[in-house]
Amino acid sequence: MKKVLNFVLLAASLTTGFVATTQANQLDDLLKQVKADRVSEAKLDKKREAEFLSARADKSALLTKAKNELVNQNTRNKRLTNEYAANEITINQKSVELDNATGTLGEMFGVSRAAAANAFGQISTSIVSAEFPNRGETLNRIANSKEIPSISDLEELWFALQTEMTESGKISQFSVDVTNLDGTKSTETITRIGTFNLISARGYLTYNDEVGQVQPLPKLPPGYINETAENFSGLTSGYAPLYVDPSQGGILSLETRKKTLEQFFHEGKEVGYAITVLFIVGIIIVLERLIVLGGMGAGIKAQEKNLDKPNENNPLGRLLKVFYDNQSADAETLELKLDEAILRETPQVDRGVNLIKMFAAIAPLMGLLGTVIGMIMTFQTIMLFGTGDPKIMAGNISLALVTTALGLICALPLILLHSIVAGKSKSILQKLDEQSAGLIAAIAEKGSK
Repeated sequence: MKKVLNFVLLAASLTTGFVATTQANQLDDLLKQVKADRVSEAKLDKKREAEFLSARADKSALLTKAKNELVNQNTRNKRLTNEYAANEITINQKSVELDNATGTLGEMFGVSRAAAANAFGQISTSIVSAEFPNRGETLNRIANSKEIPSISDLEELWFALQTEMTESGKISQFSVDVTNLDGTKSTETITRIGTFNLISARGYLTYNDEVGQVQPLPKLPPGYINETAENFSGLTSGYAPLYVDPSQGGILSLETRKKTLEQFFHEGKEVGYAITVLFIVGIIIVLERLIVLGGMGAGIKAQEKNLDKPNENNPLGRLLKVFYDNQSADAETLELKLDEAILRETPQVDRGVNLIKMFAAIAPLMGLLGTVIGMIMTFQTIMLFGTGDPKIMAGNISLALVTTALGLICALPLILLHSIVAGKSKSILQKLDEQSAGLIAAIAEKGSK
């Protein structure tokens, strides 16, 4: 087809050339042109043939490449088929593992909820929350969640527990609003001792987790305990002793609920008041006797230094006055006179001593009376209300025990003071007896001469 087309083209060229030569009348030029065109056509044919042969070689290379690619793809197909089958087996195995893992996660869900609930209960009531508030919101959400916790939730649980553990070993100072008992608020700098206590310049404080507020104690602990907190709060350097509460406020709260001595005293009621009056009267008598007998003793000592000049402001001076007034009498009469003077002095010296002894004996009996009354009232309460609530019987039992304690507390010092007063009175009477005997002996010796 290509040769035919070339022939047609050649014929057209000859016709064109013929016309041109006819017009130009130059046949030789036309011949030369035809020859030149023939040579160029031959060259063009060779070029085209070379291109065809080159394209044929390329096509053979592409065919070889395609065959090789087919072999590779068949090999890859077999490999992928094997991998697919292996992946199917792996997928089935992983599905079983996923089911097992889901069951484990379900168990972990329960564990995480329980751990979050326990941590929430611990952290929400911890005094560390006074310095770092709102720490329990995430824990409360995890504890009440119905979904498996995320990694971030578990990290929050971890951080909360780690913070609590870290802060439990620190002493920290921070400023916070303290809600006073009358409802007013004041900003104070308080010191947190780990997870044990909150203290300020006023002493121990407490953290109310229900409202999230720092409050003073409704009743301060004993003075020696609260004083250590005040000293520690004002410390700028060095060391200071401090009472800490390892129960995180429980022991301190119990300490503040303990009854004071005044409260115990009033639980003795009428019997306790009577014993107290008895004790006060006895102490007054003791003080009066100690003062009077002390004055008598001082007067006697002063009189002993000057026996020649009797002074009637002391018993010995009055006894010497009787002696000097009756020096002319015989020894027997003088002895009677001196005995009479000593008997006159004895009531003043012994006055009130036996009354103190009687009070010391009556006080325990009055305490026993209060005990009996308290037990009678306790049994009456049991008869009316039963033994279901011990608090109902606590008041009557306190009456029974407090009155006994008050009776003993009254009796013990009165017995001791009675012995002291009795000893002083006896020493004064003994002085008078000694001086009387000495005076009588002096008269008797003088009369014998």
